[in-house]
Amino acid sequence: MSTRLRWWVELLLIGAFYALYSFVRNLFGSQGTDDVDVTVAFEHARQIIDLEKAMGLYFEDRVQQWYLDLPSMGFIRGWNIFYGVAHFVVTAGALFWLFRSGKDRYSRWRNTLGLTTALALIGFASFSLMPPRLLDDPGTYGACQVYAPEAADAAAPGDKIVDGCDRYGYVDTLAVHGGWISFDDEKAASVTNQYAAMPSMHIGWSVWSTMVLASLIRRRWLRILVYSYPALTLFTIIVTANHYWIDAVGGLAALGAGAALADIIERRRRPVPSPA
Repeated sequence: MSTRLRWWVELLLIGAFYALYSFVRNLFGSQGTDDVDVTVAFEHARQIIDLEKAMGLYFEDRVQQWYLDLPSMGFIRGWNIFYGVAHFVVTAGALFWLFRSGKDRYSRWRNTLGLTTALALIGFASFSLMPPRLLDDPGTYGACQVYAPEAADAAAPGDKIVDGCDRYGYVDTLAVHGGWISFDDEKAASVTNQYAAMPSMHIGWSVWSTMVLASLIRRRWLRILVYSYPALTLFTIIVTANHYWIDAVGGLAALGAGAALADIIERRRRPVPSPA
């Protein structure tokens, strides 16, 4: 038995789901009411860095520095815009295209996306994680007030690196070079959980989008672009210092779990064949 899909119902469901997701996500981390959130998020960041160092795979700082040393800083503002825009536009576009061209698979992939996103809330709530861009930030949400409080107190408005507060060497490229939006903006910061880094939904959503679009696209050059999208996203979240690479692994794990749950739901929805 098939269920007729109506675009306006899907639009309402998706909008309501994302509004609820955003509300729940922002109950924790930088928007929580606990005064130790900054310390907890910073300690979790140190744990991630120590783990990557133990594996010999802590390289995010060197990758960003290498890129920013390129001529014109590699036009980093373009990657800032990509980080803020593609995450939503490509995902929404893939979902819309699937609705129009692959209705037989739409419910499974929609449920996969929804469950993946919902599962991410577990990570945001249980493991508030300070992203690399805040490790040398003297502002309200930055680590400088934890390991160099005197330097944070002495920082003038807009200062990103001050004496005693440059331990990790990261640059908040959104704040310094501009782009889609800066989390330094008070309005943006007040409605965003800046410690919602593990798992990375940029990676979860980008791989989901590739899996959806790959079966819908026939032109070779577009397929190459689609398959490169997760790699470009991974590069972006690292070069803009918004994530550690382990966050990407977390995003893949959430996607895998979401796909498994969606498969269970789909199998239970199938009609049981009548006995011959």
